[in-house]
Amino acid sequence: MYVAQAFKGQLGFWKYLPIPVSFFAMMGLSYAVITSMDIDVTALMQAAVAEKGSTPFLMENLLQFAVGLLMILGWVKWVHRQSLTSLTTSRSSIDWSRVFTSFSIWGFVVVATTLIGVYFSPEDYVYNFNLVPFLKLAIVAILLIPLQTSFEEYLFRAYMMQGLGAFFKSKAVPFIFTSLTFGLMHIGNPEVETLGYGILAYYVGTGFFLGIVTLMDEGLELALGFHAANNLVAALLMTSNWTAFQTDSIYIDVATPTIGNDIYLVLGVFYPLFLLFLAKKYQWKGWVNKLFGSVKIP
Repeated sequence: MYVAQAFKGQLGFWKYLPIPVSFFAMMGLSYAVITSMDIDVTALMQAAVAEKGSTPFLMENLLQFAVGLLMILGWVKWVHRQSLTSLTTSRSSIDWSRVFTSFSIWGFVVVATTLIGVYFSPEDYVYNFNLVPFLKLAIVAILLIPLQTSFEEYLFRAYMMQGLGAFFKSKAVPFIFTSLTFGLMHIGNPEVETLGYGILAYYVGTGFFLGIVTLMDEGLELALGFHAANNLVAALLMTSNWTAFQTDSIYIDVATPTIGNDIYLVLGVFYPLFLLFLAKKYQWKGWVNKLFGSVKIP
């Protein structure tokens, strides 16, 4: 059982507090400063990109997550005395085939849907490919974006999922809590400033989707692959001047920012279909128990 892997390390609820509390405190403080001082996040990012360049700015931001990932893994190893494998999966070893399967499938979906959008609405996109800037972007993105997405996965759907599950002896509590907080974590993103709070439904929905995948598969591998593909392909293929990733991507989205049907299509069609595919491929069973059942001490 994935959540019960926490019992393979040294528990003590206080040990689980420093990292999440520090992270949420920083997020909360940042959001409070932005709202109280009425800071235009989009304009601030555009100014930083103009001053530093898009790829150095991206690298600067991604390095913070790389450091955060090392801190989580180090804390788990030295404070909880828990192995990386048991933090990641209930299997005897990390199943990298699952990571690559999820990455490949979702990466294909993102590329295909993006190109379909470009084909049917060419007026909404500008072809932006320049070889040298793109290669620099690709190197930074390929090296660092998987670390950024892994930080979020290990924080929410590994460390917090297992810690809360062990404390409350419940899967429902960590499943719901981590899914909601994962979505709300994005409240300070420039997308929220531009599109409004309605876009948080996408982030929260993604949190629940990844929580389902992790609990049903008894491991983090599929979530790691999905999240890396989602952010990496987005950074390389499509950008705009109002998103968190502003890069020298192949296309620039110049359409008027709106919460379009693509969001509802992802939440209502693509995620359910992907879940069905994974459920059949990996023979998931016992949905209610795996998502909402109790956690038993092994």
